Amino acid sequence: MSKNEAKLNQEMLVLRKDQAPRTGANLSQSEPKGQEAGYAVPQLLEELKVEIFCRVSCFDYWKMQFLNKQVMQLLKTGEIFRMRRKHGLVKPYVLIHSGGETCWTMFDKDFENFGKLPTIPSDDGCFFYGDKETISAGAQLIVIGREVEGIVVWRYELESHKWFKGPAIITPKVMYGSASRGTDAFFAGGIKVDENGIYEVVNTLEKYNADTKMWTVLHGMHKRRKFSSGCFLHGKFYVVGGRDENDKNLTCGERYDEVTNSWELIPNMLKDMTLTSSQSPPLIAVVDNNLYLLETSLNELCIYDINANAWKKLGVLPVRANAALGWGVAFKSIGDRLLVIGPSSSQSWHRTTAVYTCWSFSRCGRAILEGIKTFSQLCPSPPVYPKLLRDVCLSVFLRRTWKHTLFVFAFFYVCVYNKFAASLMPKHN
Repeated sequence: MSKNEAKLNQEMLVLRKDQAPRTGANLSQSEPKGQEAGYAVPQLLEELKVEIFCRVSCFDYWKMQFLNKQVMQLLKTGEIFRMRRKHGLVKPYVLIHSGGETCWTMFDKDFENFGKLPTIPSDDGCFFYGDKETISAGAQLIVIGREVEGIVVWRYELESHKWFKGPAIITPKVMYGSASRGTDAFFAGGIKVDENGIYEVVNTLEKYNADTKMWTVLHGMHKRRKFSSGCFLHGKFYVVGGRDENDKNLTCGERYDEVTNSWELIPNMLKDMTLTSSQSPPLIAVVDNNLYLLETSLNELCIYDINANAWKKLGVLPVRANAALGWGVAFKSIGDRLLVIGPSSSQSWHRTTAVYTCWSFSRCGRAILEGIKTFSQLCPSPPVYPKLLRDVCLSVFLRRTWKHTLFVFAFFYVCVYNKFAASLMPKHN
């Protein structure tokens, strides 16, 4: 039994003793009297329950719903998650997509504990074997893919440990730029897919709210774009790069202000970057309101100067992002550090997928990263599909190669992002 479990058992024992009648007391003596006894004490006990349960590992939340209806209600209302954030009880997790197209496994940051998510209850083979794009909002994981009927949305709710279908996105599309903030997820641009299978590059912006489970149409961008990337910087939603309706690479970015519901065009945001027609969307991440970019052609880490609208090179990263033009590489921020997942640059006779972190800006400046694990050490061949999770507000990436999908995902206030579709995927030999 771990120390946390022992502490939890001790606290629950004390709680039961406090609620039990004292020895020698009759029932009338043990019953609460008056409004103060009838309401204040139960409220205090309820607060203690939340205090205790919010310290339970996320791996055990799905079991807690079977304790009683009160605990199930605490999970459904999200009170436990709010208390975790209030007390700073947030921890990073890694979710690995493995064992076929339906399985997700959650690991802690040290890969010492793990748990499995349930299988998405779709009976459509097109969905499981086709490309999917994901993002997180609140305590939900949103997975958008294609079934026979068209583009569909599945969501995983951490509170109930279940998958639910819908609500459907207003404009069915793929390869959009996306990011999350709190319980809101934003989807900009992409390729609209109509009922006749006709594709159209759009400039639309939609917002999904995890609390209301509703979609809202917002003001569209200046440019139509696909294969773009999204992030939140200084409280505003940025969309960077991508390609227009003529398949021409865009070096501009756009910044959305939700207060005014308006966009500002940022010319030449990627003017110094090497852009090709088949490369992945820009690999970007935000740490402490600093925007970082992984330049895939040279495997270089860059930081954005928002005042000068220019990028400064920080050094070379130990991953081969250029191996597949950025596809198959996940680049993300985790609190005060960067994280990158991709093909290792180390010389080896076999292929490995490595995970590296950079812990502070000063160390990022010297391009010093630390390896956490190589996924070949965690799972047998073929390589698994890693995703990153964290129970705080993050923007996250999802990238895909021709065979392998890397999901980066985050719990509670998270966002996951990916750009690709089966019919438009670049071909590799």
